[in-house]
Amino acid sequence: MTTVIQSPAIDTGILAIARSALVETAVKTGAVIVNYSNAISSVFDLKDVNGNVIAKWYELDGKDKKGIKAERALFANTLMDRDEKFIKSIDKDGKRTPTATVDTYWQRVKEASGYVPSGRVSGSNDVDTKTAAELKTMINRILKSEEDGQECHASTIVKTLKELHVVLTGEAYNAKK
Repeated sequence: MTTVIQSPAIDTGILAIARSALVETAVKTGAVIVNYSNAISSVFDLKDVNGNVIAKWYELDGKDKKGIKAERALFANTLMDRDEKFIKSIDKDGKRTPTATVDTYWQRVKEASGYVPSGRVSGSNDVDTKTAAELKTMINRILKSEEDGQECHASTIVKTLKELHVVLTGEAYNAKK
């Protein structure tokens, strides 16, 4: 059996170079995402006559969302043109489907514009806020199963969970909030 001894000096140097390259790229990527997000906001945010934002681009729907959908398609196609690793599949007509990585990048652009994904707690990240959000998720899950006609033991504690929600938030449970 041969024992291989690695030189810490060489490994440390290689790691330092690789780490620096990654950090530099990550920092630049964050800045580039913010710049792209700002550009999208300047073009697609709805503004009143005084230039005040009435609706962010990621909140738009219907005909107001048409430009965003086109930009999203251009974004995905540009990534797929740049590197085949962003292509999940190609159908018989030659239409390409992007990978989930493309969706992840688009999500980062939205978040850089201020979008807060559902299920994530915005604002304070303290234990009580997170616990209240998780309680709400549990309550919603139980109520949904009841609506679907499923019987579950958790139905017996839903009232208690709602009371705990009041203790943590100071507000009665509201499914729409």
